[in-house]
Amino acid sequence: MKGEGKMMIKSKMKWVGLVGLVLSAFSLFVHFLLARFTEEGIADYQSSVTIFSWRPVFENPDFSKNSPSHKRLWGPVRRLESLHPDANPRGYYTDPRSESSGYVFVRIQGGFHEIRNSICDVVVISRLLNATLVIPEIQSTTRSKGISSQFKSFAYLYNEDNFMAALVKDVKVVKTLPQNLKDARKLKNIPSFRVPNSASPYFYLHHVLPVLNKHGVVELVVSDGGCLQAILPPHLDEYQRLRCRVAFHALRFRHEVQELATKMLHRLRAHGQPFIAFDPGLTRDALAYYGCAELFQDVHNELIQHKRAWMKKRGFVKGKLSVNSAEQRLNGSCPLMPEEVGILLRAYGYSWDTILYVSGGEVFGGQRTLTPLHAMFENIVDRTSLSAAWELNRIYGREVNLVDTKLRAPPSAVKEKNPEVWKNAGPRPRPLPPPPARPKYPYNIEGWWGWVAESDNEPESTVMELRTNAHKLLWEAIDYLICVEADVFIPGFDRDGKGRPNFASLVMGHRLYQSAASKTFQPNRKEVVKLLEENREHLYQANHTWLTSIRSHLRRSLIDGVIRASRRSKPSSFLSHPIPECSCLRFDLTKRSPHSTGAPVEASLGITHHCPKWMDSEIKTKLKDKESEEDPDEDISSSSGLFFRNSGGNHESGGGELIKEESQLDDQEELDGAD
Repeated sequence: MKGEGKMMIKSKMKWVGLVGLVLSAFSLFVHFLLARFTEEGIADYQSSVTIFSWRPVFENPDFSKNSPSHKRLWGPVRRLESLHPDANPRGYYTDPRSESSGYVFVRIQGGFHEIRNSICDVVVISRLLNATLVIPEIQSTTRSKGISSQFKSFAYLYNEDNFMAALVKDVKVVKTLPQNLKDARKLKNIPSFRVPNSASPYFYLHHVLPVLNKHGVVELVVSDGGCLQAILPPHLDEYQRLRCRVAFHALRFRHEVQELATKMLHRLRAHGQPFIAFDPGLTRDALAYYGCAELFQDVHNELIQHKRAWMKKRGFVKGKLSVNSAEQRLNGSCPLMPEEVGILLRAYGYSWDTILYVSGGEVFGGQRTLTPLHAMFENIVDRTSLSAAWELNRIYGREVNLVDTKLRAPPSAVKEKNPEVWKNAGPRPRPLPPPPARPKYPYNIEGWWGWVAESDNEPESTVMELRTNAHKLLWEAIDYLICVEADVFIPGFDRDGKGRPNFASLVMGHRLYQSAASKTFQPNRKEVVKLLEENREHLYQANHTWLTSIRSHLRRSLIDGVIRASRRSKPSSFLSHPIPECSCLRFDLTKRSPHSTGAPVEASLGITHHCPKWMDSEIKTKLKDKESEEDPDEDISSSSGLFFRNSGGNHESGGGELIKEESQLDDQEELDGAD
């Protein structure tokens, strides 16, 4: 009996152990699924390429949105609230004619902002020629090796179906050429034009249209980021509004990209805090074009100079090879460094715990350049710290496996001796032969720039680099969506490597169209550098007068930057300043309050078109309530100051806690100085 009892106990223990193992395995499986698919956890979204990890710590998590400080820092720009997007046709505008002049096939080469500008241009050109547009081919993806075959060309970045549906009343769009024209194109039997940058409508009507009528098809090759002049004659304003309908309504990113960007926005706003988006604009091409090499040191300086020499050799840059970067910076021709942007934002009153989203496919100089910014702001994030690696991989699709590039042992440098060759090599003594070229192996080159010290020629892109270049289009698409929706946006630079408006300019143009009153700082770099140089030795112990000057400049830039863009950016890129053609006034300026100061803004921007009545009805009631309110942009009684010294705060920070200024600034005095 005792033996049977022991056997029963052992049997039960085995079953208990087995059940425990099963439950443990099930628990591990559930934890894996939660870690893999949970969307709510923010702090867990890290990546090996994250700029900085994000620890959401906030000094005032319940910061009142109705407080004067909150309205000043995050509230709308009151003087631009009357502007409303209006890209609908306003005059005689018919549907595309049933009889088409032929097919326009387009190949677009370039980066994100160049592709976006070019697509809008070719739609307008197709309408101008009464042609059928074949969905453009994006060369940055189709020429890149190793990317997913699931997405090709246009569909790699944009939603084809939405593009075609949104333009059904503007231009005929098809996905591919008819089979006979496809075969002719493969044999290069269709006429082709390499279109110059900013070509006039005359060029297309008198050079391209006759060829199109004769052959029924033309191929356009666009490589300079825009194939139609930005500012069209007044009688072609409807074509300008067509550009807006393309850029801001028809060009939707493909579903996977749109979905991930939406998730990241939700994670950014999960704590109920507003955030700033910052685009550094620090690309190697832009720095080389404007001669800003001396902003960096060591090998980064050499890389910029090497690129400038390459540009000068090919005629992209006209001028001296060596440029005084200090003078360029004082002239406002160089980007603001991240540290300088951080100083501006802290001087304006943004606290150390403000969420700062850093965008851009490339930040030249890497983390070392961004470290001073992180010392001023605790919560710096980018796309990799707001998403898991598997989420980014999913938008790339099923990509082909690349060839194994693991390091291999170098070949032996010792050659076998051949006595017979030595005996018959000629009279002695002989000069020694030159030493063999030292082989370069991946493990003895410090970074991708190791070739600079040994060669005048930049090495050709590897397959992995080509794949990364294609991925940059998707990264910038995500950054674009987040920057457009940000509560505040500030650019470090607004020019690309060809001297034209860049990614940040497109963001500012989209924000101006979609929500003109959203805060978009556009500091005048020349004035900012002058202010920074005046206080160079005491930037972190700034006085009341200097802080007031910085705040006045940033407040003025909210309006002055828009007016300046109409003169500087619009002639090169219409999308960087799509007004007055694509905007209207939501109420009659003559009925405004006598204390309003907004009328000169619309007048200086040339906006005279009034919105339809159905738009006005929504704002009239809000306007009456706001007339008696205190304008947050014009009357602030208190705000936080800049960073002066470290204090023993209760949060951990690389640069120490940044405390408030002891003496509160008089913001009304600042306003009087700005006006």
